[in-house]
Amino acid sequence: MIKKIPAKYVNFVMPLILSLFMTFIVSGIATFKNLGINYNSLYPWFSAWVTSFPIAFPVLLIVLPFVKKIVMLIVETPSNR
Repeated sequence: MIKKIPAKYVNFVMPLILSLFMTFIVSGIATFKNLGINYNSLYPWFSAWVTSFPIAFPVLLIVLPFVKKIVMLIVETPSNR
């Protein structure tokens, strides 16, 4: 069995995985929209993804606490009974 990462790292691991998925998907959409879906668009997609991920991850680390606060202002939380 693979050892799990301690819970104290959740605020680092969650943005890491989120930024990996989001940059992969968004760079793919932008690349295929501009070049079409074909074999020649794979390298530009990978290149766009490799470029965008190092930017997106630190941005998520900085922005996520503010987003959480905004969400808590606009989302009703269940009351304890």
